[in-house]
Amino acid sequence: MLLELTVRNFALVDQVTLRWAPGLNVLTGETGAGKSILVDAVSALMGSRMGVDWVRTGADQATVEGIFELPETDGEPGADGQSLDGLLAEYDLLPGGERTLILSREISRASGRTFCRVNGRPVLLGVLQEIGHRLIDIHGQSEHLSLLRVREHLELLDRYGGTLALRAEVAQRVTELESVRQALRQSDEERRRLAREAALLRHEVAEIEGVAPTPGEEQELLQQRDRLRNAERLRSLALGAYAALQGGDADATVALDALGTAAAAAAELAALDPRADTHREALDGALALVQESARELRRYAEEAEDDPEQLAAVDERLHLLRELCRKYGGSVEAVLDYAQAARAQLDRLEHHEEHVADLQARETELVEQVGELAARLSVQRQEHAVALAAAVEQELADLRMAGARFQVAFAQTDSPDGVPIGGRILACDRGGIDRVEFLLAANAGEELRPLARVASGGEMARILLALKTILAGVDVRPTLIFDEVDVGVGGRLGQVLGEKLWQLARRHQILSVTHLPQLAAFGDQHFLVTKTEVGGRTETEVRSLAPKDRAGELAAMLGTAGDATLLSARELLKRAEHWKQERARRAEALRS
Repeated sequence: MLLELTVRNFALVDQVTLRWAPGLNVLTGETGAGKSILVDAVSALMGSRMGVDWVRTGADQATVEGIFELPETDGEPGADGQSLDGLLAEYDLLPGGERTLILSREISRASGRTFCRVNGRPVLLGVLQEIGHRLIDIHGQSEHLSLLRVREHLELLDRYGGTLALRAEVAQRVTELESVRQALRQSDEERRRLAREAALLRHEVAEIEGVAPTPGEEQELLQQRDRLRNAERLRSLALGAYAALQGGDADATVALDALGTAAAAAAELAALDPRADTHREALDGALALVQESARELRRYAEEAEDDPEQLAAVDERLHLLRELCRKYGGSVEAVLDYAQAARAQLDRLEHHEEHVADLQARETELVEQVGELAARLSVQRQEHAVALAAAVEQELADLRMAGARFQVAFAQTDSPDGVPIGGRILACDRGGIDRVEFLLAANAGEELRPLARVASGGEMARILLALKTILAGVDVRPTLIFDEVDVGVGGRLGQVLGEKLWQLARRHQILSVTHLPQLAAFGDQHFLVTKTEVGGRTETEVRSLAPKDRAGELAAMLGTAGDATLLSARELLKRAEHWKQERARRAEALRS
């Protein structure tokens, strides 16, 4: 329930603080005084689009603040099925102790930005919208047009029948089904693309595996090619070194002979002087190494032969490796990495069919689930449509349209992409399988036709009021605002409208902007909105009328001056009070 509304520098309002009462709060005043501005201020707390035009001339920013008493229950779930308390908990906004919530909105003239707060904590505009729409519902006169939009009729029926939760479940399954089907549609083209890609990958992997390169192989082949190309020179150098060590020329000094002489001398020296033993060991080691080197050089020279066929094979191998490197990487190691990645990708592509099979199985499962849920939703809607039609006809009779007939027409469309229900394949979207439209026969004996073709302006206003009265009765939001929904309704119906709004106010807090004195007479609290000039500037002022002042306002609303009019206004108040007391006595009798 809205306890208090404070508005500063908003449109024509300088500063106003209103303390709302439970029950029926009525706002009256001359046209243009600013009654709807107060409704717009509440709408700002619900996250409606607001620009700098709403900032009062000369002010830096406009501010709207509302203090709410939270309902004992969680409130109406949103489209996501989440309750008010669940939403507040999600954003860590649950109040401690008393169940009081403060929403505020600031609109800056300089930046054009709006700043939203909940209990003093900054929040995004979307969060304010989610919270606000769970606390308040505004029924404005512009909603006359909504009845002419057929797409709105299904929403109204679901609200009345309480099938929004089931509809949300259908929407969730349909959304997943659409996603799966989109993936399957893409899989056809994907299958062709993947087939081409897989063929290329198989060719590439086969080419690399056919060459079978190994890490470091290229460097080894380059060295082998250099040896083969220089075999004669390598043999000559090896033999020369061998000759220098081992001998072969009688006149040459042989290294091994010299080292042998030196080693023998060192051995004799060490025998005479143990300190020379290190020289003996060194020369013995050197002699052994030179002897081994000589043997290896001789063997190397014998093996270093020209082999044109081997050289050609090495050149061919290097050519293959370099072709792989050119195609798949700058080195053999890079080629091997590419081959490993290609094998992994090929494995994923080859499992694509398994993925498609999983999608097809999920599609079949979802089609069955959507069909079952949508069928159940449709049955419930048709049951509630009968009850809604009867309730609307009763309300229309109360509104002086006895004999009017109201009906909710259902239509369903066959579609090959639909879901199986009752032996048919029916199109199904997030709203289910039903297309509904409200039909009306305004007078007895007339044919039922769409609202847009049969209802006059005054009749449309009464139909809207009938629907709003019924729907508000099942709405669990604590505060309902009716902004001049009595436009087009004559004074003779004012008494009836007042009675209906007052009855709704037993279950909801009602704020009603009205021009009908017959309706205003039923208010539990009455606010008068006036427009005055202060210091050369126009301002909207609001004051709560004391009981003794209400008759004067109702007389002004009746439009004529004089004692007779004032007596009529007092009679309206007396009649309304008598009706309320009688209704309260009946309710008490029923409870007891």
